[in-house]
Amino acid sequence: MERRSFILQTGLAGAGLLLHPNNIFSNQAEFPVVRTPLASRKFSSEAVEKAITTFKAGVRNRELAWLFENCFPNTLDTTVDVETVNGRPDTYVITGDIDAMWLRDSSAQVWPYLAFIGEDKPLRNLVAGVINRQVSNILYDPYANAFYKDRNKTGEWKDDLTVMKPGIHERKWEIDSLCYPIRLSWHYWKKTGDTQPFDGNWKQAMALVLATFREQQRKNGHGPYKFERRTSWATDGVPIGGYGYPVAGNGLICSVFRPSDDATLFLYLIPANFFAVISLQQAAEMLRAIHHDTTLAADCEALAKEVAAALQQHAIVQHPSFGKVYAYEVNGLGSHNLMDDANVPSLLSLPYLGAITTSDPIYQNTRRLLLSRNNPFFFKGKAAEGIGGPHAGIDMIWPMSIIMRGLTSTNDDEIARCIKMLQATHANTGFIHEAFHKDDPTRFTRKWFAWANTLFGEFLWKVFTRKPQLLE
Repeated sequence: MERRSFILQTGLAGAGLLLHPNNIFSNQAEFPVVRTPLASRKFSSEAVEKAITTFKAGVRNRELAWLFENCFPNTLDTTVDVETVNGRPDTYVITGDIDAMWLRDSSAQVWPYLAFIGEDKPLRNLVAGVINRQVSNILYDPYANAFYKDRNKTGEWKDDLTVMKPGIHERKWEIDSLCYPIRLSWHYWKKTGDTQPFDGNWKQAMALVLATFREQQRKNGHGPYKFERRTSWATDGVPIGGYGYPVAGNGLICSVFRPSDDATLFLYLIPANFFAVISLQQAAEMLRAIHHDTTLAADCEALAKEVAAALQQHAIVQHPSFGKVYAYEVNGLGSHNLMDDANVPSLLSLPYLGAITTSDPIYQNTRRLLLSRNNPFFFKGKAAEGIGGPHAGIDMIWPMSIIMRGLTSTNDDEIARCIKMLQATHANTGFIHEAFHKDDPTRFTRKWFAWANTLFGEFLWKVFTRKPQLLE
């Protein structure tokens, strides 16, 4: 199924029930069983099941308890294929309704389970298997964003005008595709102390990440990557022969696509460059501690420092109403794009990724801009308010943006409001979707989108363990 296919789903009740707080589930007496039956689940984790039981016992809001039980394990229930290959764990993770493994999505899908791997060895092996497969994918093609399990398989995008190979679902160059595996690796290592996934292949992948980032700084020409697609969908194509519009070559890294898989307008995608800085620092720490490779570690740190300096010089724009803010995209030649896209990395999500702090005054200015009409992709309607993006179109809010707003907020009222909006807009399906219409949540895209489901579970678990009163 194509990622942007629009799915009209009416669910169990009409929009009128959804938009009223006293909807069909208001008595919290019974909820339909929508979770995958036990016998059909791809993977079961004792630790995750224990967390579900704990949440359900501790939260009086039965609809939220039901949603947590459905959403939090959705990646494990429906998307993972766990094997042992050459004596090492190997985990293939699809996004949901698309049988392909995105480097970004697969990292984000298993990320919330890191909190439980210390008490669940099979779950720990599953995450290690994701890291192993991601390393294999990066070594196969560092410019590709999505891969098939079968290296001989070809798909609907096999004729894209780029260097396509069998086994690649899509070859859209996105900085975050190489950042997410580092984020997962670093936190797995910190959580477990296990170095087995970080062998010579992992080190080689890190060297390739560094080389790819340097190529896409485009200081000496375009570099080896270009992309064109025969399509009428504008955000799937890249202008100027597949290289994109010119940039200054100022130290920032070019990203031809956004984490939405839509083409960038200006190639210096600011949230992705922030993500690259922290990822390079994490890779350097691991290379020095595990492989004792001070040279490669120093090279990663040097690039991180260069990109960070370039961000301070080129990413900040003076807005007439909000003061200094971070642009979403720039070209280093004076042009900038003030907006945000719901997909992560976004400007809103930067504290969640550890790239900046929530107290950063420029971030706070930017946050106010993003959650206002000054962001062309901030939509407010009868059902909810939130950020969308070109991928799903005008007036389509991504629940991911509401979740990220809650995860990065320090205001209890705002956090509680985000939870209420998410509870009111799942269209009585029991799951979180890619996007929904601002006035009618029954008009939504992707009824099976594991990243959004698991991220929502992460949000609820964080609130439950820190501020449980906000769930009532």
